[in-house]
Amino acid sequence: MHLKQAKDMARYNQWMNERIYSVCAELTDAERRSDKGAFFKSIHGTLNHLLLTDKLWLGRFLGAPFSIDGLDQELYQDFNQLALARKETDETILAWINSLTDEVLSGQLLYTSIVNPEPRQYEYWFAVTHFFNHQTHHRGQLSALLNQCGKDCGVTDLIWLPQVEEGKTT
Repeated sequence: MHLKQAKDMARYNQWMNERIYSVCAELTDAERRSDKGAFFKSIHGTLNHLLLTDKLWLGRFLGAPFSIDGLDQELYQDFNQLALARKETDETILAWINSLTDEVLSGQLLYTSIVNPEPRQYEYWFAVTHFFNHQTHHRGQLSALLNQCGKDCGVTDLIWLPQVEEGKTT
């Protein structure tokens, strides 16, 4: 992953989260919390997982560890608080990505896994790619869960990112 790609992925992440949260806001709390058989059970559970893991990975990238109890930990029960934290985290992601250099991306990331507490080491660019891929994976689940509720978040393809459409990727 090159710096330009990382910046585009950060913008895509923010754009899609804004769209997903906008559609989720149309649901009742009961609809968002209804167990739909997804890995994190509900829309609310999946939204929380995405925020939690973004904060976990950001902590690794920024050298400021984010402590969690488990991958299904509920950070926020209230949807509005969750949405605000999502927006703030997306802004932090953009600021972090905009501070990166190609030199950092070509370096190494060392951290201790929470799944099995052992040291891990990956090329930094690979960990950044995983970070954005993980988001896309769970937003795909959210898209399906929203469809089950009769809601459509619209096109989710990276190629439809507005900056790409306008020819303004950098």
